[in-house]
Amino acid sequence: MKKAPASAEEPRWLTDEEQRVWRSYVHASMLLEDHMDRQLQRDAGMPHIYYGLLVKLAECPHRRLRMTELAMHAKITRSRLSHAIARLEKNGWVRREDCADDKRGQFAVLTDEGLEMLRRAAPGHVTAVRNAVFDRLSPEQQKSLGEIMQIIAEGLQPDEAGADLPWLR
Repeated sequence: MKKAPASAEEPRWLTDEEQRVWRSYVHASMLLEDHMDRQLQRDAGMPHIYYGLLVKLAECPHRRLRMTELAMHAKITRSRLSHAIARLEKNGWVRREDCADDKRGQFAVLTDEGLEMLRRAAPGHVTAVRNAVFDRLSPEQQKSLGEIMQIIAEGLQPDEAGADLPWLR
């Protein structure tokens, strides 16, 4: 829907085709995130964001990462990460460790129990991802999707200091 511009310069409105593509993307991304959340809640008792945190920790040396770096990886605020880590600690899947060289810093560490939970949850999760995305696309479409998402992500990842980023809040 076109509205009167706030300034004399008219915005570049989306074409009908661009609007169709945009709305398809928004619709599919919302459905996909909901699908992943429901599968992980049902099979592992955790939301998709928690699964992603456990995966990242499992990939790190000594299964540990500074909280600020984990927030940056997850693209979430430090407050939201702190809440998530508290829930994961309660389950025994993660523990916090103080940073020896920075009194304000903390590490999140994946416990053996957390690694075991991740091992149990991974097969169902990868099946859900495969069914929802990869089995529906040809190899060429998969390649194109990867390239497109990388271009979009690179364009949205600010490099400048002082950028308004969730993990700095």
